[in-house]
Amino acid sequence: MAIRLGDDAPNFTAPTTEGELNFYDWKGDSWAVLFSHPKDFTPVCTTELGAVAKLKDEFDRRGVKVIGLSVSPLGDHEGWSKDIEETQGAALNFPLIADPDRKVSDLYDMIHPNADDTATVRSVFVIGPDNKIKLTLTYPAATGRNFDELLRVVDSLQLTATQGLATPVNWTKGDRVIVTPAVSDDEARERFGDFEAQRPYLRYVDDPTA
Repeated sequence: MAIRLGDDAPNFTAPTTEGELNFYDWKGDSWAVLFSHPKDFTPVCTTELGAVAKLKDEFDRRGVKVIGLSVSPLGDHEGWSKDIEETQGAALNFPLIADPDRKVSDLYDMIHPNADDTATVRSVFVIGPDNKIKLTLTYPAATGRNFDELLRVVDSLQLTATQGLATPVNWTKGDRVIVTPAVSDDEARERFGDFEAQRPYLRYVDDPTA
């Protein structure tokens, strides 16, 4: 059964490169990004894991924990970790789940039989402090992900979670944001100050978090 936005992220206990962990206990009340890889010793995945290792400080700054998954066994992860460090110039600095029995992959519907009936697709789940699914992305096995875009999305999710704001097309942190229709003009002025109304439903204010 597919996981949809707003669903509870399934909890699990699994072995990782940082020891066995219970997902909810490890995550606590932080934001989290869970992303899967088809299997170990694959070229695109190697570049992705190196990129996330280099961006870990950016995730930390946003209060986001990152965790990867591959259906290969833990012993393979250890050898692959060395390859990642040598080829990408960054060592793994976050846990990588070993899921050879596909327990976690099945919980998160990461196996898409029409694409590959054994390996996971490149799934991404952003999970909020409330353990709800806030965003899902799915890439085919041959297409590498853009983790700068994922950081941009996290910025938007964190900004819009409680502010009554939305982010427009191609928004990046510091750009103007949109007041949602649920917020009246009076409330918008009280909360955000003056706004530019291009239409009654299209009102811009400065990013309050910039």
